[in-house]
Amino acid sequence: MKDERMRRNKRRDECRNDRWRRRLRRCAAALLMAASVTAASGCGAGFPFAREETVSGEYTKPQAMLIVATEKNRYEKVYTDQIWKVALEDGRTFEAYLLDQVKEFLTNLKTMELLADRQKLVLTSAEQSRLKALAARYYEGLTEEDRKYTGAGEEDVLTVYQDYYMANKVVGAMTEGIDLEVSDSEAKVISVQMIQISSREAAEAVYRRVSQEGSDFLSVAKETSEGEKTELLLGRGELPETVENAAFSLTAGEMSPLIECEGWYYIIRCVSDYDAEATELRKTRIYEERKNQVFRQIYEQFGADSPAVFAEDFWPEIHFDGNDGSTTTDFFLLYQEEFGS
Repeated sequence: MKDERMRRNKRRDECRNDRWRRRLRRCAAALLMAASVTAASGCGAGFPFAREETVSGEYTKPQAMLIVATEKNRYEKVYTDQIWKVALEDGRTFEAYLLDQVKEFLTNLKTMELLADRQKLVLTSAEQSRLKALAARYYEGLTEEDRKYTGAGEEDVLTVYQDYYMANKVVGAMTEGIDLEVSDSEAKVISVQMIQISSREAAEAVYRRVSQEGSDFLSVAKETSEGEKTELLLGRGELPETVENAAFSLTAGEMSPLIECEGWYYIIRCVSDYDAEATELRKTRIYEERKNQVFRQIYEQFGADSPAVFAEDFWPEIHFDGNDGSTTTDFFLLYQEEFGS
């Protein structure tokens, strides 16, 4: 029994570590693409891409540090500063990976600036006023340590906010009129409790336990499951198809039979066969993803024909040590409060 528990715990730890590394990489990219800035794709048949202009100059180091500080601090809050030395599969540290993501994000903002100019998009006086107020609000909220770490002034904040807003405006303009509707069935989210076990013998024993009248499925799941989660909101495409189909076939209160899939054994109990709030959130996310995909072709072709040109390379100078005193994490949060996601 002790050996079996040790084996199960080791398998669980290995599974969690692999998922943790993958999640770190996904989250880094997702955090920096939150408002469709780096995504782009589309329906651009006949679009006149060719142009000779390139961006003169680059973001200054203080302007770049606004994004660097925001993302660095968000990760340190969750994972501590030990995260920066974690090695990814490609050999880079997570510090190097995140800096590359920030650099790509800013490069894409400059490319979007070119595309906005090509589309003759400008900020209205009302938009400029809101952005100035937002920049002032953000800057006033910075501590002295934040200001020292970033080296940024209020004008730097305004510059990045203006470019960020314009990038979103470009996405909206280029996808306007395209059907991106998401149906309820596509976005449907259910609430389930799940047990995941690597041994068939152990899984069968657990299944007998949860099948007994009066058994507490969740308590047994927390005690025996080797999976990362025992309670989850589930949408299509998040679990192996066999497991997913079994879960979505259940009604509230129903329990699945023992499910075998890819070397694992699953038992699922449906708590709710339709979570309205989670479904609406998922629908919004799918809509944004579709808009991004629709824009990508336009963006990538335009970016290839009109690359942003940067001169100064300050990136090798940036290193994270956890002792800088900076705590700011609000750059994108305040933007979302003002303009929405």
